[in-house]
Amino acid sequence: MEWNNLHEMLRSLYDEMMPLTADMAAIAKGIAGLGALFYVALKVWQALSRAEPIDVFPLLRPFAIGLCIMFFPTMVLGTINAVMSPVVKGTHSMLEGQVLDLNKLQQQKDQLEREAMLRNPETAYLVSDEEFDKKLDELGWSPSDLATMTGMYLDRQAYKMEKAIKEWFRDLLEILFQAAALVIDTIRTFFLIVLSILGPIAFAISVWDGFQSTLTQWLTRYISVYLWLPISDMFSSILAKIQSLILERDIAMLADPTYIPDTSNTVYIIFMLIGIVGYFTIPTVAGWVIQAGGTGNFMRNVNSTAAKTGNLAGAGTGAAVGNIGGRLLNK
Repeated sequence: MEWNNLHEMLRSLYDEMMPLTADMAAIAKGIAGLGALFYVALKVWQALSRAEPIDVFPLLRPFAIGLCIMFFPTMVLGTINAVMSPVVKGTHSMLEGQVLDLNKLQQQKDQLEREAMLRNPETAYLVSDEEFDKKLDELGWSPSDLATMTGMYLDRQAYKMEKAIKEWFRDLLEILFQAAALVIDTIRTFFLIVLSILGPIAFAISVWDGFQSTLTQWLTRYISVYLWLPISDMFSSILAKIQSLILERDIAMLADPTYIPDTSNTVYIIFMLIGIVGYFTIPTVAGWVIQAGGTGNFMRNVNSTAAKTGNLAGAGTGAAVGNIGGRLLNK
């Protein structure tokens, strides 16, 4: 099974699990209804006890949340996914374009490396069977020729073994790279399914007074997790672009007939290792895009306002004491 099919299977899994939100919505309706009853009663009682007019607009909040719970799959999840899906499609198309260019450049580089080795008489027999047979025909059956023939066989086998080991290690790194992307996508799908199924419960709890931040935290965390996939595609496209630039430089150097190609692929291996490690920083980057920490900014604003109020109160108290002292001295 190809890697793209596995990612498609995860997306279909998300779609198939969405009907389970209806079961949670039925439970959430009862929690939200009881919370709305207490919320409205508390606000009305507070207004009556203070002999103030009842403000109807804040009382509409529980009913709006209840409406979202009733039509949660379409009104909430459908709206968020419809808004965020163009971002996913845009980054995925960006990745596909970079990967296609990378594959073309890699094929061009392999062809130029083969041609460069064929131009060198000392390495032509390593990559071409015709050159190897031609060089064997030029040799005789003297002891020195037999030693040369044995060395040619050994060199050819050593070259094939070295190339096979390098290809195996390169394929291993590519598998690990794809596996890291699949791990991120799997965890993302799991988190989205859990947040989607338990979303109605989070909305219902936010109706209760004192738990209003639950709604904001659910929205920020859902969007943050949803952004893992586009950030992953952007990260992969950046790595593919870097590798394309490296291949373009190697192709330009291979255009020189005197250049001896380096088939170690060290730079390619380094960037593959960087990509494997970098994939696991995607959740951190998604947290930078949208803050999912809850009431952090709110608490900072409260503390800042409290500090300013304290400074103003201190300044006002100092001025009042100074005025009283001046009046006493004048008397």
